[in-house]
Amino acid sequence: MRFTCFPISLIALSLLAGCATAPNEPTLTLETAKSPESYAACLMPKLQGNALRPELSQTQRNYRIVVPSSIAADNVIDAYKAARGGKVFVYERSLIGSGFSQAAKECA
Repeated sequence: MRFTCFPISLIALSLLAGCATAPNEPTLTLETAKSPESYAACLMPKLQGNALRPELSQTQRNYRIVVPSSIAADNVIDAYKAARGGKVFVYERSLIGSGFSQAAKECA
């Protein structure tokens, strides 16, 4: 009995470890000729058109778009100013394809 529980426990622990480390790494990194402000202006209508509820915030360094999720971690896009345009980091954390990454690519 102990030997059959061990593989199941090992699988469960590895899945939890993957969940604990994944949100810190971007799932997609993009470079764009657009400024962070222009990029956010392009992206917001696309996300709203996909029936998502994006929330936009701005700091001196970046624009952040967060799409809240009630069943998973929030999806986040950070757009930073770069030497030529901007650099975009996409953190897609939902398991269901929502068009989040696709919309980010279309605006780059």
